[in-house]
Amino acid sequence: MAAVRFVAIGDSFTEGVGDELPDGRVRGWADIAAQGWANAAGEPIEYANLAIRGKLAWPIVEQQLEPALALRPTHLSFNAGGNDMLRPKADIEHIADSFTRVLRRCDEQGVTMIVLSGANPSGQLPMGKMIQARGDELSAAVLRRFEDRPDVLRALNWPDAELSTPPYWSEDRLHMNSNGHHRVAARVLHALGFEPPAQWWAAHEHGPVGPAGLQYYREFVGPWIKRRVTRTSSGDGRAAKYPTWVERTPQ
Repeated sequence: MAAVRFVAIGDSFTEGVGDELPDGRVRGWADIAAQGWANAAGEPIEYANLAIRGKLAWPIVEQQLEPALALRPTHLSFNAGGNDMLRPKADIEHIADSFTRVLRRCDEQGVTMIVLSGANPSGQLPMGKMIQARGDELSAAVLRRFEDRPDVLRALNWPDAELSTPPYWSEDRLHMNSNGHHRVAARVLHALGFEPPAQWWAAHEHGPVGPAGLQYYREFVGPWIKRRVTRTSSGDGRAAKYPTWVERTPQ
């Protein structure tokens, strides 16, 4: 059994949506960080990823946390709340309480928690001011729950102004592209005490140019509204991409 066993739980941010490989599979910051961790440590690590797009904070906890802990990880990463913030009646304190639950269970199991905040898409989205305000409130609420816990590793992306700019985002303006996922992975490795490759911090390729005006609303906003009205999710019917351990060896 590897000395490091890293499991990630969450929504599309952690699943890796926006960082699609040529064969259609999604990669994302957690996959990138797992490989970077093995490279930096110079030894294999075990990696699992139970994240599924479209999930709200508490369903992530209820559906993913215990299966993740059953794998007996050494480290568990958690991010949630991005989907909740877009709902009209988002309860910020209740969302933040999900982080408390994850921390409590990690403490009980002797697992090191890695807490992440999502990147900030508000500057390029409809209702951007509302999203900015809710994101600021959620970030503050989560940090209050960890203020006396220096042992919790933090990879905080919401305050990163560079990460909020268009070169780091996919065509839907809501999910990061490969540039964004690499920058988040760099922040995770830095939190772990490693020096990530310098190129991970920068936008090394131009972000995709997505549709504008009414075309953007037809392609992205309209389907999102339809899912809310029909109470469906982009994650319905999806399974975790790495529900059990996969080995990442140094490259």
